[in-house]
Amino acid sequence: MDKTQIEQLVNEAKAAREHAYTPYSHFNVGAAVVTDDGQHYRGANIENASFGLTMCAERNAIFAAASAGERHLAAIAVIADTETGVSPCGACRQVMTEFADADTPVFLANLQGRIDTTTVGALLPGYFTKGDMDHD
Repeated sequence: MDKTQIEQLVNEAKAAREHAYTPYSHFNVGAAVVTDDGQHYRGANIENASFGLTMCAERNAIFAAASAGERHLAAIAVIADTETGVSPCGACRQVMTEFADADTPVFLANLQGRIDTTTVGALLPGYFTKGDMDHD
């Protein structure tokens, strides 16, 4: 992805952040993903009074893409009001591995314009894959 495409994806994540529902933490997070065929999907974090039922922005965006029939992501962006680029939780990292390759870029952004670039594999080395479930 070139710089303009990265900035566009981060801006989509920022727009998604505006729809976060965070009455408890007040920590709004937005995410956006782009698929191999160029389709874009967004998600925001949605909290629940039963905290275990809260859903992260990253998983909401990925599940929106999967619900539309997409099965592979080309890039992922996530943004929050943090000092550095916001980092996904462990559950989101594992879900990323289901729909992206180890070298799929992940852009971790903040509201001040910082964008840190990493990969799915760097975020979760040694992750559990579909192939780990193959039995002979």
